[in-house]
Amino acid sequence: MDKIYKTAEVAKKVGVHSNTVRLYEKLQLIPKANRSPNGYRVFTDYHIEQFILARTAFKVEVLQNGLRKKIINVVKLSAKGKLQEAINCTKDYINQIKQERKNAEEAIELSKELLLGIDAKENNIFFTRKQTANYLKVTMDTLRNWEMNGLLTVKRKQNGYRVYTESDINRLKIIRTLRCANYSLSAILRMINAIEESKEIDIREVINKPKEDEDIVTACDKLLTSLNDAEKNANSILKQLEFMKKEFNIDSTL
Repeated sequence: MDKIYKTAEVAKKVGVHSNTVRLYEKLQLIPKANRSPNGYRVFTDYHIEQFILARTAFKVEVLQNGLRKKIINVVKLSAKGKLQEAINCTKDYINQIKQERKNAEEAIELSKELLLGIDAKENNIFFTRKQTANYLKVTMDTLRNWEMNGLLTVKRKQNGYRVYTESDINRLKIIRTLRCANYSLSAILRMINAIEESKEIDIREVINKPKEDEDIVTACDKLLTSLNDAEKNANSILKQLEFMKKEFNIDSTL
């Protein structure tokens, strides 16, 4: 006979509160528990292993380009006993993480090149906000957002209109490149502030390590580290799924 566990026993075994066990069941992150004759939930070893898998999946908060949805889907597939499908989705998830990391690395390298020209000698060409947006292929609202978040202080002509210089354009190219690679505004601002202090900075080092006094640290503020951690966790999930498939000999709805 398979071993069964009460809610409190599952909670103790995986190191969470009993309410968390009920929440995971409600969210379909673990299989629905059977009920004993007296109405209490009863869980099995499959629930325990599934809980371990789910906890591993949510250790790292990676939000960009649907990665969060993908890992939630992996957990829910496993909860339904669709282990091979979960394995396939996990492999796709790992491949996407690798691509995201490549994009992030490329953004850093491009920024290094652009950094060399950030203080280009000013010419007499001044762009309006609309011209700048068209040139960079971003919206005017995007430019406003970057300015409001302190990424750029725009000069004004005597008539009060904003004007963008060549060095402004170079800075905006760096911002655009890093945003396309999913770096957060706060991470980019940290890098820009460091550039203003010294041009001899390691962009990768600065952009990937938030200062301790920053109030909120999100995955996007340390993107490369988070992607590396997410890949490690995904490989652990892959091993866990293979183990569950072999251990429980199951690959259909429970």
